[in-house]
Amino acid sequence: MASVAARRVLRDRARANRAAAAQRRTVARAARRIRTGARSIATHVIATGADAATVKGIVKALQTAAKAARTKGLKGKRARIRRSFNGARNVVKTVFRYTREQIAEIAAQYKPRKAEYKTVRAALLAAA
Repeated sequence: MASVAARRVLRDRARANRAAAAQRRTVARAARRIRTGARSIATHVIATGADAATVKGIVKALQTAAKAARTKGLKGKRARIRRSFNGARNVVKTVFRYTREQIAEIAAQYKPRKAEYKTVRAALLAAA
């Protein structure tokens, strides 16, 4: 019979393996989606394999860069989604979807300072 410590090690290893597999599935799903058409900035960043905290930070920065690029003529495809917002359900919100090439143009204008953001920017530029 295995000891309590051995079972804990096995349980923790299984939990870590499930988390890693879920991360790989998320990256593969995002990569497949951006190959098929225009997607959100977040989907493009997730496809680079960045962790959740990095995705959240760089997406906000790239959305700001995309707003600046919109004034210069780079327009994403408009889409309307329904989502919950401040407790209200089915609120219609206009969002923008971008192709790989458009994301590369936005990323070219973005100059990050953090090392993690620089690696994601390089991956976005290389994907186009």
